[in-house]
Amino acid sequence: MNKPGARNLITDVDGIKIGNAEDVEAMTGVTAIVPDLAAVAGVDVRGGGPGTRETEVLNPDCLVERVDAVVLSGGSVFGLEAASGAIMALAKQGRGFNVRGTHVPIIPSAILFDLANAGDKNWGDMPPYRNLGMAAAENVREDFPLGNIGAGYGAAAGRMKGGLGSASLVSDDGIQVGAIFAVNPVGSVVIPGTRHFWAWVLEQQGEFGGLGAPELTADIPLDMPMESRLAENTTIGVVATNVALTKSEARRVAIMAHDGLARAIRPVHTPFDGDSIFALSTEKKELSGARPMGVAMIGAMASDCVARSIARAVYNATSLGGIPGYLS
Repeated sequence: MNKPGARNLITDVDGIKIGNAEDVEAMTGVTAIVPDLAAVAGVDVRGGGPGTRETEVLNPDCLVERVDAVVLSGGSVFGLEAASGAIMALAKQGRGFNVRGTHVPIIPSAILFDLANAGDKNWGDMPPYRNLGMAAAENVREDFPLGNIGAGYGAAAGRMKGGLGSASLVSDDGIQVGAIFAVNPVGSVVIPGTRHFWAWVLEQQGEFGGLGAPELTADIPLDMPMESRLAENTTIGVVATNVALTKSEARRVAIMAHDGLARAIRPVHTPFDGDSIFALSTEKKELSGARPMGVAMIGAMASDCVARSIARAVYNATSLGGIPGYLS
């Protein structure tokens, strides 16, 4: 039986820690996912408007086998600089390739668009993201709040406040899977005309309100949600497992994890979203039995964690900058 870990966070995966940093005035932030040791990684990008860095190195035919962190950031293209700050922070810790005495951390990253919120973006020629990335990577921990924090600080889900969400699953035989997501989609996370999340069927232990099944009195409208903020979007995140995977297997887990977006957001993977998912393996546990079956199970667990993370992000986000929170 699979059930949420003790924290119900991605840090239930052995070897994963999370750092968050925010700029309250700019209404934006950064999240760093930092494994204790370099982790095998894969990525799958499905949105039509992605903003990413160092994703090509994760292709199975490329040299790099492991990464030192993954950074998620607000700020659109400006937010890609957050990875530079994280690189400096981890290099000072001696992380990364040692090239004749210089440490070179490998840190892929992805960004979401939060430039149109109520925050002050008059930062001149020094956007805050490099410093935010450094702060996030330097202050990692196992426990962290959800909602208005890190890369989800300035996010919105339609006309509702988006945020940062996380969830985990642990199997009876010790397989650990977790997810962390910054939620800022074109699509809606709730069923039209209700307070019920699309992901309601996957809810564990009342983690996003415990409303149960929706009681629908009419057909669900199948039109594009009118609250969509077209071209101001993207949902980005990381799934992780303690099971040792190859780069190809990590990519397959990332591909399967995208099903969680489809279970939690409607519509998803639009031309306006930059939906990207990274998969990390901390290699703490060997995979027993047939590998394809084991990878399939991890991918299925990951997709469920993704859907729950998305609902938890919105459920825990509070009103900010004129964007109402779910519980408002």
